[in-house]
Amino acid sequence: MVLLVGIGCDCTQAQETAPPGKSHLSVEQRLRNIEDKEEIRELLIAYGHDFDKRDFTAYSKLFASDGVWVGGADGSHPYAGPTAIREFVTKTYPPSSYPGSFHIMSSMSIQLLRENTATAWSRWTYVVLGPDGKPTPFSAGHYEDTLVRAGGVWKFQRRQVFAEAKQP
Repeated sequence: MVLLVGIGCDCTQAQETAPPGKSHLSVEQRLRNIEDKEEIRELLIAYGHDFDKRDFTAYSKLFASDGVWVGGADGSHPYAGPTAIREFVTKTYPPSSYPGSFHIMSSMSIQLLRENTATAWSRWTYVVLGPDGKPTPFSAGHYEDTLVRAGGVWKFQRRQVFAEAKQP
């Protein structure tokens, strides 16, 4: 982008020109896009962080009221709404399940579609303590997300887990 400012220019009305093929967004629109992407990135990280702490109440609040979680394991089915999602993860992953485990969230790609909708793709690695007490990768894959801004906060509308590698 080129910002044209010259003698006699009213700098509050500076003209902007976008390079060929680039969208023409105001500074405020570009800043809003950066802020939205950062808020979504924090949402993606909070998902792993809340899960690892086994704070499934906070975890479930990351989903919209009609949000859906779709698991990556064979035979899993979708869970709709924060209550169903919280009940599922609480039952499936009690604190005694893989103590000391954690997620590594990476390779986040976020696309803003409209003012209140976005999509994201990211990788995950689930690390557990091995028999020797050392951290070891247990499973890995990626997420495909549809996101909505609800009440001014970005949330998962749909989060689908794809498991691509798992320890035997």
